[in-house]
Amino acid sequence: MTQPMDAPRRSPLNRGRVLRAAVALADHCGIDALSMRRLADELGVVPMALYKHVANKEQLLDGMVDVVAGEIDPPVTGADWQAAVRQRILSARRVLLRHPWASRVIESRASPTPVVLDYMNSLAGMFRAGGLSVDLVHHAMHALGSRMWGFTQELFSAAPAPDPQARAVMLRELAGRYPYIAEIAAAATHDEGSLVGQGCDDQFEFEFALDLLLDGLARLHQHGWTPSRPK
Repeated sequence: MTQPMDAPRRSPLNRGRVLRAAVALADHCGIDALSMRRLADELGVVPMALYKHVANKEQLLDGMVDVVAGEIDPPVTGADWQAAVRQRILSARRVLLRHPWASRVIESRASPTPVVLDYMNSLAGMFRAGGLSVDLVHHAMHALGSRMWGFTQELFSAAPAPDPQARAVMLRELAGRYPYIAEIAAAATHDEGSLVGQGCDDQFEFEFALDLLLDGLARLHQHGWTPSRPK
């Protein structure tokens, strides 16, 4: 007699599976759509089963950031500090572009997890391995800010692109009172999907600012910069 086929076994639930499913759900539906109940539905379990692996929503978000940080390429070997830092940060940017919700969650965390600290420590270590002083690295990390994760907090939010006729009117109005802003706006290269402002190329602007910072740090290091504080 033919033996009945075994039903396919469901993968056992563990913390890694929960976190990866949460990341996939946020990628697909957005971070605002993520809830413990919806995540449980995606995994085919009851919500209480999740709490064996994450204590609450905040711990889930911490873990999701860890998953994202774990996708950043490891440090390159054999490169000078400036190239190594640049490569690591641009890898972080590629990762965050794959997970558009992640920058918002990273900014919302009250304290960094060990995985996040590992990443920050690796960047600081690249600067130190390049011979930069502790004081200069301190200020470098402040100057990088969120840019070390591949994103920046821009001065203005992106507005919907006006049609060409409305844009021409807007530029004429700007030129009367704000001639330099109008001049820059008129010269900008068009990029419809820009996050940094209408007419801007996100990737170029990011790399421009990153290179500006790294070149400036290199010059300060070469000139033996030390902090000057009021007594």
